[in-house]
Amino acid sequence: MIDIEAFSCQELVELVTDYLEGALTPADLRRFEEHIALCDACIEYLRQLRETIHIVGAITPDDLSPEAEAELLAVFRGWAPADV
Repeated sequence: MIDIEAFSCQELVELVTDYLEGALTPADLRRFEEHIALCDACIEYLRQLRETIHIVGAITPDDLSPEAEAELLAVFRGWAPADV
């Protein structure tokens, strides 16, 4: 839980997955929703995430060409968090 009263955009981004999964504490949920109500950039970010989840959730393995699958696997295998 974040100890400050209002969320910054960065804090919202860090907690958006918990928000979408319904896993925020009541206090963080209130702060998250207060921020969303006033921040057009975060509203758009949340809209884009929801759209991405909707689209990606509709893709099946048969929808990917072998080339696309190989490229995605290569990207995921080569990915590492920036702060590692």
